Amino acid sequence: MSEGGLNAPVRHPIDWNDPDFYDWDKLNAEVERVFDICHGCRRCFNLCDSFPRLFDLIDESETGELDSVDKADYKPVVDACTLCDMCFMVSCPYVPPHEFNLDFPHLMLRYRAAERKAGKGDFRVEQLTKTDRNGKLASLAPGLVNWAGDTGNKLTRPVMESVAGVHREAELPQFHGKTFALRAKQNPPQRNTEAPAKGRKVAFYATCFVNYNNPKIGEAAQAVLAKNGVETAVVYPACCGMPQLENGDIEKVAEAAKKVSAELNQWIDQGYDIVALTPSCALMLKFEWPLILPDDAGVQKLAEHTSDITEYVVDIAKKEGLAEGLGRLEGGVALHMACHARAQNIGAKAAEMLRLLPEADVKVIERCSGHGGSWGVMKDNFDVAIKVGRTAARQTAQAGKAYVASECPLAGQHLLQGIDRLKMDDKPEVARSYHPIELLAKAYGLVE
Repeated sequence: MSEGGLNAPVRHPIDWNDPDFYDWDKLNAEVERVFDICHGCRRCFNLCDSFPRLFDLIDESETGELDSVDKADYKPVVDACTLCDMCFMVSCPYVPPHEFNLDFPHLMLRYRAAERKAGKGDFRVEQLTKTDRNGKLASLAPGLVNWAGDTGNKLTRPVMESVAGVHREAELPQFHGKTFALRAKQNPPQRNTEAPAKGRKVAFYATCFVNYNNPKIGEAAQAVLAKNGVETAVVYPACCGMPQLENGDIEKVAEAAKKVSAELNQWIDQGYDIVALTPSCALMLKFEWPLILPDDAGVQKLAEHTSDITEYVVDIAKKEGLAEGLGRLEGGVALHMACHARAQNIGAKAAEMLRLLPEADVKVIERCSGHGGSWGVMKDNFDVAIKVGRTAARQTAQAGKAYVASECPLAGQHLLQGIDRLKMDDKPEVARSYHPIELLAKAYGLVE
């Protein structure tokens, strides 16, 4: 395999059950090997903050090489990785099958797993990322929780910053009294039985974010598929485990994979396709779970039957054709391509979907938003997250479109915060960001 070859990247299973996976001598030896290759290449200098931190460490060391960098200084490099996978999927010329065999994100995951094994996990982050528990509790008093989480609340946000480590200026997701799963059960949309795709059946994997924090995304997706004749059901056994993966808790991710796949496979057996509503969750079901549990037939089966929502709509458009009734979106769309959508290696499906609209005006923004899930709201990371996302925020603002959209709702929200901090003339005032499926529903006249 030659450098810069055209072979598709290959990812190896994560050998997290092997004791050597957590052996610090062997781990540090692999980190040194990879960091030294990265130092000689530097192609990823403009991705996340891990690479600038690494290169600064080396450049400011005594010899200007990795051999004079203290191993204790590796941790800030690891901490800056958001597991976005852009270095692996887009930039790195040395990923497998190249003989150098680099997988930077999964090496950072291994480092965090070893830290966790050694009892060095962050209790505050663990509590923040228990999305199912937090979502259920918050749904009991959403008004109070949203009041406390508002960035304008000068009483609660400083306390939250001090106790939980969440930056006082970081926008936090809203919570709702009725989950998406409950809304879908109480108010199922009427299905268009004359639509070209009327024979299809979909079980939506609701995802923790859509279920608890933004049910409107799910309602829009269900309405669009119903308009196109698709029979739908909403299933939510548990969170996919992405927040735990970010923190190196691979065992918890494996537990989630077994639980969720067992339930979703029952729907597959009944002839349903599985559609995930956010790209991070689709990435977990399609790619990360099979690498964590490579011998689990149920996990592998689920991966083969799962689609991202925009990917699924485009598939309908290509095979059966979309139902009539789509209108224009006046003013156009600035569409941010979420990292975990790109990491699925399926192409720019959100852009492809929105370009199905009459006289479509879509400006694609490919740079990172900087958010990185729970990482970007933490006190130690928020300013860095804003810095990393500044280019994407500027490009979004300069696009001058009426709508801002991202398949990752957290990235969209973070982009708006980045735009608000830009020093530029004629800065647009954008009230909210949308998921692309919400804009398709809007073009159909299904939502306001």
